[in-house]
Amino acid sequence: MTESADFEQTFLMLKPDAVQRGMVGKILSRIEDKGLKIVAMKMLQVTPEQAAKQYECHYGKSFYPSLVDFICSGPCVAMIVEGRDAIAISRKMMGATAPEQSVPGTIRGDYSLDVKHNLIHGSDSAASFAHESRVYFTEAEILSYGLELERWIYYS
Repeated sequence: MTESADFEQTFLMLKPDAVQRGMVGKILSRIEDKGLKIVAMKMLQVTPEQAAKQYECHYGKSFYPSLVDFICSGPCVAMIVEGRDAIAISRKMMGATAPEQSVPGTIRGDYSLDVKHNLIHGSDSAASFAHESRVYFTEAEILSYGLELERWIYYS
């Protein structure tokens, strides 16, 4: 991919409810159908230590214990995706955190049940991406590769 100021990476995590409901493939398809490139991905059981590090910005808030408990309650799929304006595009695709505020056509608007079981987490800024991606991935696990598709999406 040609480097450009608007090309970026973002961290996404499919939460335990997405895995348990068999929605991993559907959600991954939406990400790829949009033209975002998956450059790192793994299925894992989030440890309490990883959850505490990921959600340290929420420490002390009333919902923090339940947030950590839920993300550790079952397997998750962590990934880094790349593309033009990847953070903003991913956030729009996910929909609002609260499903009743998510419009149809978004992942949460179409599939989520409540604010706790909202299927997917995504970085909300470049700073949160830098922090969250380091919780789950080493630099060696993040691949750099081109897709012929990029020529058709970005340069034609």
